[in-house]
Amino acid sequence: MIPARQILTPNDLSRFLESSACTEIVDFITALNDKIIGVKTTSPIEDSETIKKILSLLDKIKQANEDIPPLDTKSRFGNPAFRDFYDKCEKDIPQWLADIVPADHIEEASTYLKESFGNRRRIDYGTGHELNFLAFLLCLYKLKVVQMDDFKALVIHVFYKYIEVMRGLQLTYWLEPAGSQGVWGLDDYHFLPFLFGAGQLRTHKYLKPKSIHNAEILDEFSKDYMYLECVRFVNSIKTGSLRWHSPMIDDISGAKSWEKVNLGLFKMFRAEVIGKLPIMQHFMFGSLIQFTGSGAAAAATDDCSHGCSDHVYAFGQEFPDCCGIKVPSAAAAAAAAAQGSSDASKPRDVFARPIPFD
Repeated sequence: MIPARQILTPNDLSRFLESSACTEIVDFITALNDKIIGVKTTSPIEDSETIKKILSLLDKIKQANEDIPPLDTKSRFGNPAFRDFYDKCEKDIPQWLADIVPADHIEEASTYLKESFGNRRRIDYGTGHELNFLAFLLCLYKLKVVQMDDFKALVIHVFYKYIEVMRGLQLTYWLEPAGSQGVWGLDDYHFLPFLFGAGQLRTHKYLKPKSIHNAEILDEFSKDYMYLECVRFVNSIKTGSLRWHSPMIDDISGAKSWEKVNLGLFKMFRAEVIGKLPIMQHFMFGSLIQFTGSGAAAAATDDCSHGCSDHVYAFGQEFPDCCGIKVPSAAAAAAAAAQGSSDASKPRDVFARPIPFD
């Protein structure tokens, strides 16, 4: 069964948030998080044969990235070579999954996996695409391909490997942030590594949320904790202090404990990821993750009053004033600045706003 979009209206989203599918997704993330509390990224964890096969699959995806270099377009926006990468993976993934997923579910699992790379047409990536990889893992669990005993390795090895693969795609093809909240987002692309990373740190006796402001701590411990690695990565591609370029991360550092951060990020995930129509309108449902929407899909349109067909809109979501304005990635801007580009991004004035973690 090929998964299809079902969340097309605000009412669909409201119904989804009260559905068993939503509960299933949140419970799965909670179970994964619980398994890695206090566990370092570098901790020795034994991989089952299935986990080894999934890691091998991610290695093949990483190799496809290396085999398809970016085109020299003289542009800071998404590189068209990403479409070649996407097409290759779309073609090969069913074969790569043949020894992992039961034959009658390969098409369904393949859809979630390929959608986790980003959008082929827009050459962008965001938390919705990251959610598709989580859905892929949930499908494997529901098919009993992976067991609860695999959850620790599923986060520490598989999910972290996926983030590594995605960082490669983001830096190679300069994927544009999909619906980025700019300085008000945790990261231009990701959310879950912050959530899982905070889980890893929940029992740490000495490292506190405010420790992210210490460069030496980031250098020393980023290899052990996803949260610190995410902060280190953001600092590496953005100029100035966290307060300047990532005030949300800076605000969270004021929390009293990593437990508060971890639990707060769960609330934020529900409100800012699965609770947002512009994100969830693209999420698909099939036989493994089931939800039925209003059935209004046939009336949906991709066209706006400007004649632009590059964007997909849900019912109830207004067209933007200036349809088609693209947002370059911070990595692209940083690279352009390093090359002495005259149009490199310049810092903009931002205003801090509090985040309800305490």
